[in-house]
Amino acid sequence: MFQQSFTDLGTPLQQVAFCVLDLETTGGRRGEDMITEIGAVKIAGGQVLGSYQTLINPGRPISTGISYLTGITTAMVENAPRIETVLPSFLEFLGNSVIVGHNVQFDLGFLNAALERVNYPKPNNKVVDTLALARRLVRDEVPNCKLSTLSRCMNLPKRTAHRALEDALTTSDLLHVLLEKAASLGVLGLDDLLELPKLHRHPQAGKLSLTTNLPRKPGVYQFLNAKREVLYIGKATNLRSRVRSYFSSDPRKKVTQLLKETKFIECTVCELPLKAEVLEVQLIHRHQPRFNRQAANWNKYVYLKLTTNERFPRLTVVSQTLDDNAFYLGPISSRRIARLAASAIESAIPLRRCTKKISANPTDTRCTSIQIGSNACPCTGAVKEIAYQPIVESALQALTDKPELVLLPLKNRMRSLALERRFEEATKVRDQAAALSGLLQRQRKIDSLRSAGRIIVEIPGWGRAEIQNGFLVNVLDGPEPRSNFTNEPNKAAEIVKKEDADELWCVSRWVNSQSSKLKIIYCDLPLASQFPGLQSFEPTIGAESRLETL
Repeated sequence: MFQQSFTDLGTPLQQVAFCVLDLETTGGRRGEDMITEIGAVKIAGGQVLGSYQTLINPGRPISTGISYLTGITTAMVENAPRIETVLPSFLEFLGNSVIVGHNVQFDLGFLNAALERVNYPKPNNKVVDTLALARRLVRDEVPNCKLSTLSRCMNLPKRTAHRALEDALTTSDLLHVLLEKAASLGVLGLDDLLELPKLHRHPQAGKLSLTTNLPRKPGVYQFLNAKREVLYIGKATNLRSRVRSYFSSDPRKKVTQLLKETKFIECTVCELPLKAEVLEVQLIHRHQPRFNRQAANWNKYVYLKLTTNERFPRLTVVSQTLDDNAFYLGPISSRRIARLAASAIESAIPLRRCTKKISANPTDTRCTSIQIGSNACPCTGAVKEIAYQPIVESALQALTDKPELVLLPLKNRMRSLALERRFEEATKVRDQAAALSGLLQRQRKIDSLRSAGRIIVEIPGWGRAEIQNGFLVNVLDGPEPRSNFTNEPNKAAEIVKKEDADELWCVSRWVNSQSSKLKIIYCDLPLASQFPGLQSFEPTIGAESRLETL
């Protein structure tokens, strides 16, 4: 036996070989009862390729009730082969075809138990259950989904019930009927068929036909309404499979409304998964679909600003950058995260927090910094610029090359609070540290990619991509990289624009996630960060209990 490949799963159903099987047994307890008959028929493209049938000696008498049900008696199987003799030939007949059965898990349970008893490996063939398909496709048309009922209601050829080969042949007839009905829902490939029983019974299931022509390739898909307005944009390594999943496994409430409004589904095939990720970001920025959340609110991103253009700099969260010689970190996806990062720095470095302009002769003693005990606030005039400057330099270092100036005190503070069992306060400190660490890690990854200039990378099996100053500029079939060194300006020194942040992070995240597979063909400058990694501080499951052991 062997597992079918991803390409096999996308094979048109007309080209798929199915092995429809049925077993008769001495009872329903798979751990105790034994197989008395195996019947199977192999079909492909609507044609019968072969059949398999044999009685099996279970090594025990068959009860009267089972004999009455199946017509198989103890005398009939007395001279039949034992299961260990039958299995090799049956497994050869089965091969790598897709196993089909009606309530197939019952048959597989007995088959696997028999294989285990003789130390044979279990088959890992794909499995299709006609009972599950019938419940999905025709449940409203029939009294129940028993094989006999379905056979009668669909006018299938009459055969003797509860004999293995006859039931397998009836099940194969049923499979053909169900495949015809499934085709109206766009089920044309094996992967579609395997997914079909999982589809929820919702009013929009009929729109599965919109996915009929979607390719099984990486790319970007768009849901559009009747006016062809873009409702939602997404990416996928397999467009067909991902879009069809919205009709089955996606539990989000907004999906129901999305499918209700959707009238068209369009896609763009991308040669490289990275191209799909970048295109998704670009299209979301362009169309601003109302069902998208990620990357849709880029215009609300903010920056953490250290006002080094003031006499007594402080941290503030701003919506725009200015050419004012101040230091900016970002863009940052939310004001809350930016404030947490600012609080992290302010808790370890005594920057002033008051927003008033410091006069030449300050006398105001009512600012927040004074009230919480800061001895470095210039409001009273006690702190001069020359004494305040080292504080600013420490803050700049914490935001650039020495974040340990803040993260280490925060870690120690978190540990102390945990030892004192002040877990709520420790959690707040952890959140501050996580926000700052996360922002700096993200900034460093983006900056290292931007500062490398022109890069050509290759992933075996996908192809090459050209990245320029952090942006994907081309997907290549294999051109020769230019050999001359470029003296382009260091893009990492420039402040990232809000409209560029998502795309830069998309490329950076992809390069880092694929680093073990990437082959660097060319680089203007080394693709590496000059800084060591940072502790993430991100909360995990059970984090509060682990605070006790810090």
